[in-house]
Amino acid sequence: MKVLPASGLAVLFVTALKFSTAAPSPPAATPRTSRNNYHLAQAYLDKYYTRKGGHQLGEMAARGASSLVKKIKELQAFFGLRVTGKLDRSTMDVIKRPRCGVPDVANYRLFPGEPKWKKNTLTYRISKYTPSMAAADVDKAVEMALQAWGSAVPLTFVRVTSGEADIMISFESGDHGDSYPFDGPRGTLAHAFAPGEGLGGDTHFDNAEKWTMGMNGFNLFTVAAHEFGHALGLAHSTDPSALMYPTYKYQHPYGFHLPKDDVKGIQALYGPRKTFPGKPTVPHAPPQSPSTPDLCDSSSSFDAVTMLGKELLFFRDRIFWRRQVHMMAGIRPSTITSSFPQLMSNVDAAYEVAERGTAYFFKGPHYWVTRGFQMQGPPRTIYDFGFPRYVQRIDAAVYLKDVQKTLFFVGDEYYSYDERKGKMEKDYPKNTEEEFSGVNGQIDAAVELNGYIYFFSGPKAYKYDTEKEDVVSVLKSSSWIGC
Repeated sequence: MKVLPASGLAVLFVTALKFSTAAPSPPAATPRTSRNNYHLAQAYLDKYYTRKGGHQLGEMAARGASSLVKKIKELQAFFGLRVTGKLDRSTMDVIKRPRCGVPDVANYRLFPGEPKWKKNTLTYRISKYTPSMAAADVDKAVEMALQAWGSAVPLTFVRVTSGEADIMISFESGDHGDSYPFDGPRGTLAHAFAPGEGLGGDTHFDNAEKWTMGMNGFNLFTVAAHEFGHALGLAHSTDPSALMYPTYKYQHPYGFHLPKDDVKGIQALYGPRKTFPGKPTVPHAPPQSPSTPDLCDSSSSFDAVTMLGKELLFFRDRIFWRRQVHMMAGIRPSTITSSFPQLMSNVDAAYEVAERGTAYFFKGPHYWVTRGFQMQGPPRTIYDFGFPRYVQRIDAAVYLKDVQKTLFFVGDEYYSYDERKGKMEKDYPKNTEEEFSGVNGQIDAAVELNGYIYFFSGPKAYKYDTEKEDVVSVLKSSSWIGC
């Protein structure tokens, strides 16, 4: 059995430390807090910001000449923080976040030596399953995770059920023979080897974890998609929106699109995916308009939903739909650029404060203010609302008229913004599933109508009664535009 050097191994690691999510900081850190922060930071920096040479990944290495201040500055530069060399709040927030275990000492997308597969058809085999998921769900999560990459490059993944495959996938416990033992619940979640012979490409998941297709545990699609990026030759990206960014972030399996930075990285290795060779071509064919997403498909989802005046707007990819609240007639798709040229393409979230006559559209770390369809000035930063710096995009937003507060959904948590006071409320973020009983999965979009909140998650739309504090019905998301 060939064991690759440590630089060829990628590990997904989650810190077991729990910490308060309350927004305000104490007037002054206690000596105990300062000591705890120092020791936590020292361990983190030794793990991720010390060049270990031949040491196994995750092993505690002797400290070299790099000072703590220098390592702190490296961390701050990598994550786009203000470079001070001090353990300030934003730096400690990053240190305490769940993350992947590959060190950040080099800002590269590719592994050293740029290993890649020398063929375009790769086989994969799931040799051992986990008891925490049905085998069919494991098969689906793995297939979707591989296809996320295959959609961008000329690679074809073929599943085999016996013998050796290029990418051997298994759920393992403890010491499983590759010199990188798992450590039980939490801690190290998975690891993958860079392309090559023997162990190259193999991906192992810790069988002690609770694996799921949702958010109640560790989402297998999310972890597998990240690890397969390593198995294909990608290291970490410094782009916070990238799948290959070091910190763990739940990804909705259905409707997932590989972020641009990951596409750029994987195509640097394998080139772009070409048009299917058997497809007939028509000479001098007229240019085609942007394709309209099939929102009647069972896996369809919306990126954002908002009221705008007396209309409801539904966004997906580069398209949006307009409809009257109580009428389904006359619903037609339009390109976002035709009405919102400044947005260029997709929208992450949107909401309207009707009494002000203003709406807010979010994309990445920026937002735009409109009155009707008229943009009000240049884009602004989402940190105007008081978000911590590690929040790079908003998944969904909904304005609650009676209490004059806007809820912002980020991953499996949400924030509450007081529109009257113009500031974020204390004691947030909170867990979405714990606070909104009956709503399952990541929130893609949300809107309030007639006293109910409608949460859109994948192909489902949940009608939530704020008085009963529970879901009262579930609809197909696509039914809102007449499907």
